[in-house]
Amino acid sequence: MSCTNSPEAVKKLLENMQSDLRALSLECKKKFPPVKEAAESGIIKVKTIAARNTEILAALKENSSEVVQPFLMGCGTKEPKITQLCLAAIQRLMSHEVVSETAAGNIINMLWQLMENSLEELKLLQTVLVLLTTNTVVHDEALSKAIVLCFRLHFTKDNITNNTAAATVRQVVTVVFERMVAEDDRHRDIEPPVPIQGNSNRRSVSTLRPCAKDAYMLFQDLCQLVNADAPYWLVGMTEMTRTFGLELLESVLNDFPQVFLQHQEFSFLLKERVCPLVIKLFSPNIKFRQGSSTSSSPAPVEKPYFPICMRLLRVVSVLIKQFYSLLVTECEIFLSLLVKFLDSDKPQWLRAVAVESIHRLCVQPQLLRSFCQSYDMKQHSTKVFRDIVNALGSFIQSLFLVPPTGNPATANQAGNNNAGGPASAPANSGVVGVGGGVTLLPAFEYRGAWIPILTVTVQGSAKATYLEMLDKVEPPTIPEGYAMSVAFHCLLDLVRGITTMIEGELGEVEAEGPSVTEGASSQSSERRDEQAASDPMDQETVSRAVWEEMVSACWCGLLAALSLLLDASTDEAATENILKAELTMAALCGRLGLVTSRDAFITAICKGSLPPHYALTVLNATTAATLSNKSYSIQGQSVMMISPSSESHQQVVAVGQPLAVQPQGTVMLTSKNIQCMRTLLNLAHCHGAVLGTSWQLVLATLQHLVWILGLKPSSGGALKPGRAVEGPSTVLTTAVMTDLPVISNILSRLFESSQYLDDVSLHHLINALCSLSLEAMDMAYGNNKEPSLFAVAKLLETGLVNMHRIEILWRPLTGHLLEVCQHPNSRMREWGAEALTSLIRAGLTFSHEPPLPQNQRLQLLLLNPLKEMSNINHPDIRLKQLECVLQILQSQGDSLGPGWPLVLGVMGAIRNDQGESLIRTAFQCLQLVVTDFLPTMPCSCLQIVVDVAGSFGLHNQELNISLTSIGLLWNISDYFFQRGETIEKELNKEEAAQQKQAEEKGVSLNRPFHPAPPFDCLWLCLYAKLGELCVDPRPAVRKSAGQTLFSTIGAHGTLLQHSTWHTVIWKVLFHLLDRVRESSTTADKEKIESGGGNILIHHSRDTAEKQWAETWVLTLAGVARIFNTRRYLLQPLGDFSRAWDVLLDHIQSAALSKNNEVSLAALKSFQEILQIVSPVRDSEKPEPPAVSVPVPVLLGNLSGPGLSRPFVRTDSIGEKLGRCGSETPVVTDELEDLKLWWAAWNTWHRTGSESTEPPSSVDELTFIPSQPFLTALVQIFPALYQHIKAGFSMADLQKLGVILHSAVSVPISSDASPFILPSYTEAVLTSLQEAVLTALDVLQKAICVGPENMQIMYPAIFDQLLAFVEFSCKPPQYGQLETKHIANAKYNQIQLFAPAEWVALNYVPFAERSLEVVVDLYQKTACHKAVVNEKVLQNIIKTLRVPLSLKYSCPSESTWKLAVASLLKVLSIGLPVARQHASSGKFDSMWPELASTLEDFLFTKSIPPDNLSIQEFQRNESIDVEVVQLISAEILPYANLIPKAFVGQMMTMLNKGSIHSQPCSFTEAEIDIRLREEFSKMCFETLLQFSFSNKVTTPQEGYISRMALSVLLKRSQDVLHRYIEDERLSGKCPLPRQQVTEIIFVLKAVSTLIDSLKKTQPENVDGNTWSQVIALYPTLVECITCSSSDVGSALKEALAPFKDFMQPPASRVQNGES
Repeated sequence: MSCTNSPEAVKKLLENMQSDLRALSLECKKKFPPVKEAAESGIIKVKTIAARNTEILAALKENSSEVVQPFLMGCGTKEPKITQLCLAAIQRLMSHEVVSETAAGNIINMLWQLMENSLEELKLLQTVLVLLTTNTVVHDEALSKAIVLCFRLHFTKDNITNNTAAATVRQVVTVVFERMVAEDDRHRDIEPPVPIQGNSNRRSVSTLRPCAKDAYMLFQDLCQLVNADAPYWLVGMTEMTRTFGLELLESVLNDFPQVFLQHQEFSFLLKERVCPLVIKLFSPNIKFRQGSSTSSSPAPVEKPYFPICMRLLRVVSVLIKQFYSLLVTECEIFLSLLVKFLDSDKPQWLRAVAVESIHRLCVQPQLLRSFCQSYDMKQHSTKVFRDIVNALGSFIQSLFLVPPTGNPATANQAGNNNAGGPASAPANSGVVGVGGGVTLLPAFEYRGAWIPILTVTVQGSAKATYLEMLDKVEPPTIPEGYAMSVAFHCLLDLVRGITTMIEGELGEVEAEGPSVTEGASSQSSERRDEQAASDPMDQETVSRAVWEEMVSACWCGLLAALSLLLDASTDEAATENILKAELTMAALCGRLGLVTSRDAFITAICKGSLPPHYALTVLNATTAATLSNKSYSIQGQSVMMISPSSESHQQVVAVGQPLAVQPQGTVMLTSKNIQCMRTLLNLAHCHGAVLGTSWQLVLATLQHLVWILGLKPSSGGALKPGRAVEGPSTVLTTAVMTDLPVISNILSRLFESSQYLDDVSLHHLINALCSLSLEAMDMAYGNNKEPSLFAVAKLLETGLVNMHRIEILWRPLTGHLLEVCQHPNSRMREWGAEALTSLIRAGLTFSHEPPLPQNQRLQLLLLNPLKEMSNINHPDIRLKQLECVLQILQSQGDSLGPGWPLVLGVMGAIRNDQGESLIRTAFQCLQLVVTDFLPTMPCSCLQIVVDVAGSFGLHNQELNISLTSIGLLWNISDYFFQRGETIEKELNKEEAAQQKQAEEKGVSLNRPFHPAPPFDCLWLCLYAKLGELCVDPRPAVRKSAGQTLFSTIGAHGTLLQHSTWHTVIWKVLFHLLDRVRESSTTADKEKIESGGGNILIHHSRDTAEKQWAETWVLTLAGVARIFNTRRYLLQPLGDFSRAWDVLLDHIQSAALSKNNEVSLAALKSFQEILQIVSPVRDSEKPEPPAVSVPVPVLLGNLSGPGLSRPFVRTDSIGEKLGRCGSETPVVTDELEDLKLWWAAWNTWHRTGSESTEPPSSVDELTFIPSQPFLTALVQIFPALYQHIKAGFSMADLQKLGVILHSAVSVPISSDASPFILPSYTEAVLTSLQEAVLTALDVLQKAICVGPENMQIMYPAIFDQLLAFVEFSCKPPQYGQLETKHIANAKYNQIQLFAPAEWVALNYVPFAERSLEVVVDLYQKTACHKAVVNEKVLQNIIKTLRVPLSLKYSCPSESTWKLAVASLLKVLSIGLPVARQHASSGKFDSMWPELASTLEDFLFTKSIPPDNLSIQEFQRNESIDVEVVQLISAEILPYANLIPKAFVGQMMTMLNKGSIHSQPCSFTEAEIDIRLREEFSKMCFETLLQFSFSNKVTTPQEGYISRMALSVLLKRSQDVLHRYIEDERLSGKCPLPRQQVTEIIFVLKAVSTLIDSLKKTQPENVDGNTWSQVIALYPTLVECITCSSSDVGSALKEALAPFKDFMQPPASRVQNGES
């Protein structure tokens, strides 16, 4: 019927119609006349139409209602034959499309009736189908009626009808939608379709075109029907099954997706009707839990119904596949449901169907990608993609753990296995084991669960079995292993799909843009989001984020599932597939830079390669953050990463030892292990560039495998099969034996191919090998077993093949090998050194581009590790190193050039503790270099030679080497001296080049002693080296080096530039002094027993401290000598004064050191530098010094302990000036010079004050300075003073005083006293005391001739001297130190090592000498203003008062006698001065002091010694008399110029002396002599003399005599009264002799007095006096009763003169009254 409108066809149609009508009329002739008539009229009608119209078909169509009418009537007869004929005729009309809409409606109504009468059902269906497929005239109700008709026929009793109707319905539904599609196509040109938004609102149906509207109504009603609701359009439906409805929905959705995607109305239906419907229908499946009792829930849960469930899943698959973009949210729900259906508590068939559905998704990577973008990458959405993968994982796991209840066979077998618990596993593992061991079926086996692998589908296509079972009503039984196999394929297809898709896209991106290395891509996607904005490859960033999300969403689940399957797989092909999946995932993660996931996949492969339970230790120990023991949560279940179980039934192919610190037995390798190992090698070989940090895992695993297989390294680093060294030998099957060379080969190729890796990847490889090697090193610690040398060997191999770019890996490579060289395990160490030296030699001989001599940087880089080996202590390594140096010198010695420093460094790095032989060897090399190579090496290396030679000097293994090396340094200095010019030129040239470079870089040139010219620097380095040796711990070396240093500076110093001297002073000499000082002060004081062997050590050198003292002395003397001899060079340097200060500081600290030898030597150096006289300019001739005092050195030739020469006597200044003239005087500024002298004074002052400061606390170790030291110190002052006297101030004088005072106070130790002290009896000064007085003498003389302002210093000098005078009675205390008086010092019992006792000196001679000086000085200066103002006289008196009042108690008798003599002498000079200044009041305070002093002396409290002879006593009395004479001569005559009080005191004193003067302790016999009668007489006479002096010139004198008389009389009265009293009380006893004597004396005095009064002129006597005399009378009368005859006669004489008073003359009374 393809050409129904051709003329022939039309003609045939007309014929057929007519014949049909005829046939109809024939059939109905008898029974149905109306029909017959209609048929006949029809024939006429047809003919008419044919005759009249050209367009016959069109005309037929117009009149079709009439044309069809007879046939309709024929059908109405319900006669089968007629009906069939009519239906055939109608079909023919329809097939020619000559039926109009009305006719069609009539036809359908007629068919409906037939259907209701159940007639010709198949024919009906055929007719409907033809009607609807041939044209589009049937619409709306007619159409719906036709469709309902088919539906109703579907539900008849007849099976054939049912099935035919079902097929018809399907076809009709398709037709309806095809019409719509055709309609859209027709209108597409007119209005293009609008793409619809997923969530747009529904438009009214009225907007749809006719066909579309039909389709819409149909689809809507299908939904209603499935939902068990009444249809809107398909009126007349009587029954309907869900399964059929779902099938129809599925076919529409599957076949006409564009309808829904292009029409909003339809998409709305999808969203609003289909999805809710599906979700609703799913509910029984969701709620259903297998094995849960229904009683717990309120209503019984409907059981899942396989046909519906399976169809729903099909619908869902279509929805997801076709309309994902519209139904994002709904799909999320569907996918979540799918995931839920995999739960282990769902029926087995449901899980199988769900897995099949998921498999359909898994083969569509683009779809998976959209899931990832829509859900996983959205913030608050379910992570759908991840859940799917995780669900598959946990599904697979559950299959191993739960016996599949759906299968009766397995249920029996695992009868006792409740959820596969561990307890029951052994029970059935035997059964399964036998089955599994024998079977050749591919299967998975894990913990007793054995699951066969079925061939489910071809790779890459999801061919479902159970989703296609549309005819099944009951759930099918799922064969064992089916679900597992599908799930397995899901995983494989998922991995294949994702990796292929992403790698394809990645490839495109990389082809377009720059390649993305791991480094760049390893930043996480968060970072990338920030970059996206600025990135031109924005698109790529987005895609990359998606790729990363996909991988990170799925890798955990994949890994968990795959590693479990890998462990369970017993089939080589399956294993291969799993490994391939893991490998592709690892490579993909690597390319995307997802480190964690990459490492995890690699870990899984690694674990598979190793024996069971082995993996854990190795891979957990690897430093990489492997995920071996983390658990991932999948759908709330915790899934542990599964480690290989040991019960896998695999063929064992090798047995070997595990690589562990303590190998426990042996381990076995199975063929699966070897298969994994090959995968691992494959991974490393093909994907090395993306492995990054996981090289570590890969290599660690390979290392262990290599070890187990017993491969050992051979030369060049390749591994060859070798026998295991210990333990049971490795057992290999022939299968593996043939594999071994291959594996070894692949391994070598793997490392050879490292030359094609990019630099970053190569670094990862090297790092991994290094950390692997570190592990091997850790393992080899503490035992001498054979270590694993895999990593070291492979490092060597990698280095050798990458020699062309050795620079980039040299540092990490050699750095690590150096560590290996330090390993305690000798085998390990040996290989490290072997590898390192091989690489260095290979590197030096490799033809680099450019060649090495032109590429100095590379040469140095290659040589550097050789130098670094010097940091390793193992002698075997150092031997290898020196051998390597030797080989290099032999082969490349001539071209070493810039490598010299490194080679020399290797020799110089040999250290003290490395054994004599190594040191000797290296030293021989050095000697060779010094003798042969100095001229050939660059001059810049000479300094290194100096350093190395110096370092051998510091070695303390062999003294001879040290001393020889000092000799070498001397030889080197000679070489410098001889070839000075050439060296200097070359160095300057080099310096200029370096300077230029430094300027270009903008940095300053950095070399030791920089500002100095390079040649000078060389010298300075030499000096510095010698300086270091000067502080060597060994005295012999120090001495030798010190002599060499000072000799070299002396001999070659002239070569240095003037400015370099600055550095010599500061950096060499002072630096040396600093170090010597430090070492000396911290040196050990322990005694050294002997110098080894039979050498005895002198006691002056028997402690380290004493040996250092010698060094200090040497050094200080050397430096001072240089300052002396090179003064003309040093003075013009800018900071000479600073240097001077530092030198003085050193002298000071040496002087203050607690070692007598050092301190004395320091002062010697001080004297030496002070002999430098400031040079005199020509214009000024030296005038003779003002005071030509040659400063005496009082020490003579006495040398302190340990001193080799006596003190040099200080020459007189004149001589010095003469000597200085011979050198060319340097013109210096005098102010500058003064500054230096003052600096010296300050140093002297600090030294003095600190050394003499008494210790605060006393213990055995208290250090007291020695006398020679103090003497030398004080002797320096006079010389120093000559230079500073101009500015010497009062404050300085006080400082000096303090020092002199302290110095004199210092005691001496009792063992030294016999040498220093004179015997006690001799009054001699010690040299120190002499020096102190000399110093004061110099000062005093200088003041004498100095300017006025200096003379105010006199009082201070007096104070100082007077302080010394006090020492006579009160020796000075030195701090808290207890000193013994010299007389009790135990000279002879000084025990060895007992603390020395300190002996105070005999200070008397010193004090007395000081007193003499005071008197002398006072004689010269008494009238001086300062002396008067500062009350010097009073101070002298005050000081003398002490010895005078002590008198007999003085330590020495001479003291008080000298004191009296001095007092008399001073007063004779001082009193006239005092009188002169009486009015000024300057002496007011002196008078009371004088009075007390005289009183204390004349009436002393001290008792004369018992052994005092009478002559002595008389001599002493005469001294007392002298004092009284002084009073009468110098004081009383001038009473008017003297304070009254003082005169009164004198009078009282004379009075006291005149009467009661004898001491009361004398024996009766002596009393006559001892009464000091001379003295009393003198006093009395003086009193009397002043009582009645006739020449009263002033009222003042009269006052003095009145006072004297009154005192005398009062005194007499008192004595008499007391006598009378005593006499009365004593009764018969005679009174003591002295009292009697006293009274006699008084009575005589009274008579004498009255006589005197009478002789005096009356006007001179005061009336008062007379009355006092008369008042005596009654008292005298009382005495008459006394018993003593002597008293009586004296009384007579006393009473006799009173007769003159019996009648007092009138004139006197008047006179008295007037």
